[in-house]
Order: sequence, then structure tokens, then C-alpha cells
Amino acid sequence: MAATPLIAVDFFGIEIGKLGYDADQKKCYFQYNAEFLDSGKFSNVFPFIFKRIKPVQVFTQFEGETFRGLPPMIADSLPDVFGNIIFQEWFSRKEPNKKISPLEQLTYVANRGMGALEYRPIQDLPDSAAIDINEMVQVLEKIMQLKEETTENVLNDLALLNIFKIGTSAGGARPKILIAEHKKTGQIVAGDKHFSTDYFHYLVKLHLPEQAPYHQEKVEYAYYLLAQKAGIEMMPSKLIDNKHFATLRYDREKGEKQHVLTASGLTGWDFTKPEQSSYENVFKLAASLKVPHKDLQELFKRMVFNLVFQNIDDHLKNHSFIYNKEENNWHLAPAYDVTFALNPLLNYTSVSRALSINNKRQNINLKDVLLIAEEYAIKNPKGIVEEIEKVTSHWQLIAKEVEISEKIITRIENDFVNLS
Repeated sequence: MAATPLIAVDFFGIEIGKLGYDADQKKCYFQYNAEFLDSGKFSNVFPFIFKRIKPVQVFTQFEGETFRGLPPMIADSLPDVFGNIIFQEWFSRKEPNKKISPLEQLTYVANRGMGALEYRPIQDLPDSAAIDINEMVQVLEKIMQLKEETTENVLNDLALLNIFKIGTSAGGARPKILIAEHKKTGQIVAGDKHFSTDYFHYLVKLHLPEQAPYHQEKVEYAYYLLAQKAGIEMMPSKLIDNKHFATLRYDREKGEKQHVLTASGLTGWDFTKPEQSSYENVFKLAASLKVPHKDLQELFKRMVFNLVFQNIDDHLKNHSFIYNKEENNWHLAPAYDVTFALNPLLNYTSVSRALSINNKRQNINLKDVLLIAEEYAIKNPKGIVEEIEKVTSHWQLIAKEVEISEKIITRIENDFVNLS
């Protein structure tokens, strides 16, 4: 039996359960810590999927690339495309003949991941000195291009170690790292373990010039500024060196970790499957979590913004919720990954949205949007649509101030949608 040794799942210093995985039988096992259940603490930490019972629970339904055989709320801790590229490059040099399971990979995520869940045993890694972002970019470009000069010596240098440590916990396909910036000195250090009120905690999307057909990071920053105009809740963001997009992390607040799960992680809905990917499902999830009604208003506003500004990659992993451990309840996380999701240099004959509305992924209109508004008692939905459509008038000025090229500005503007 190809069973992986058990790993413990910790939550704010408390072991809440243990995980195991059998690769031959493709079964994942979870068992709550009996003392944790008996304590009654954090009873809503996993509102779905895990039953609050003491016997072992077995899961076979989460095989595939999205969850990799793990319960979805645990799989949320694993890196996505970019993080896996870095992890496999690093690990193949360290253990060239060994395959590693997703469960073992969690021991490298350990206590460094996004959110508040931690995993033991911990694979110790050396502490990092100050971070040099430019050095990281140079090494990353070699890795991403798979150049011959990406030798073992390069891959073992401090820059790659730091990239591995702070770039494999932030999900997504684009190069991302987690950093901490000291509020007084401005020194930038690895953001994998530093979390306190002495630091600003950032997720940084790196601009790799040789990999990018256009400046995606500047476009995302411009969209952040548009979202601010629209009154959408996002974490404060900026450009580093006028090229790397940095946003404060909502899973690190007031010097504490925050327990965060995506819509996909909470429910087991596979974000790659269209039959589960709808705004109706996201609203249904929010209502099931009993979020405040203002969160439903906010979610409606984000949906309209994504429609008007053609953010079509608004999938189930791009909507998250935060757990309040003092009040044992959930609320909507700030918006993130809000950007123009197409390549404006290409011509598309047909474009489908990640999340459907009224069973439609194209040609969505005001009537479709108002069906959701009616079901969830959204106040003044037509007014919200009109206000967000007015924000399109700010695009030209914002984009020029951010120094986006005229060609990209025009291409993106031509794709804006008028719902009313």
C-alpha cells in the first residue's frame, strides 16, 4: 500500500486533525482531533465537506488536477501552475529520483502558506536574508524559458531558494512571490514567515519582460484604480519599480494570519468545470455562509464590474471568504485578480466567461443580471450598473497615467460592455 505518512493540520496553534493519502487506492483520509471536537472551538472553520465526527472520513471524489486527491479546503493550500513549476525545479535538484505526493508537498508549505492552516511535520528551510526582486526576476526568466544556462548552480542560489519559499504558496499561473516590507526601514524580506504589525505583507506579481507580450502588471494596476472608482473593496495596491504589481495580503491583518478559503476550496466545486461555475453558485455559497447582506451587495457590484470591464477569468478560485475566529462566522474577502483577462494584442472570434449568469457565458445582458439581483434582494441594482458603466470614462486617463501603450488602451476599451 503506497500510503503517505500522516500529517497534522494545525489552526492557530491547535491540532484540529490528521491527513493521510493512499496513492494506490487513490483515497484520502481525514480524522478530526477528538479533543478539538470536544472543545467546541472554531466549529465553523470547515463549514462543508468535513463532517464534525470523530471516526476517520474517506474521500475518493477529489482526484484530478484541481484538488490532487485532497479535500478541497486542504488543496487550497497547494500552489497552482507557477508555484508547481518552481517547486518541481527546486525539488528535482534536491531529490532527482523521487516523486513527491501532494500530501508531502504540504510539509513544504508547512506554516508558510496563504491563509491560516499549517501542516506538520515541517520541512525546514534556511532563513532568508533581504530580498532582491531584480535578482529573482533574472532567475525566474531563466526557469520559465527553460534555458540551458539554468544550471544546478543557478537553481541553488539564494534567489531561487527565496523564490521557492515565497513563490510556491501563492496560487495562479503568473509569477508571484510573497514579501514583507518593514514599515520603518523599508527593507524587503521573505514573506513566508514574517507576519507582524512591523511589516506590510504583500503578494507581488512579477513582470518578466521576456515572457510578457504586453505589460500585464500595469494593466492590473489600472484595473485596481478603476475598481476603487467603482467603490469595490480591494486591498491597497501599488507598482514596485513601476513594473511589479504589489497588493497587500488580506490573509495577514493586524499582525495575525487569517483563515481564507476560495469558493472552490469551500465547496469542492471544480473551477475548471463549467457545470459548477456560475455566479448563481457563488451567491448561493455566500448565502449559505450567512454573510452580511452588504457582502451580497458587494458581490453583485463585483459581478457587474467584471462584466463591464471584461474580466472573464473570474472563476471560483478568484472569489474567497474569510473566517472570523472570534465570532465563528464568515464574510466576503476583498476582491483580487481583477484585470483584463484577455491578450489585447490578439483578435478573438468568440469569448466565454469563466462564470455563467442565467446559463449564459456570452452576450449577458441587464435582464440576466437583474435575475440575480431579484433573488438576493440587491438594493438599486440598475443604479449599480449605471454607476459602474460611468467608470469606463476614467479608463483613458488612468491607463495613460500608468503609462500603458495607446494600442493596448484602445484594444481594451473596445471590449468594454454596456449592459444597460
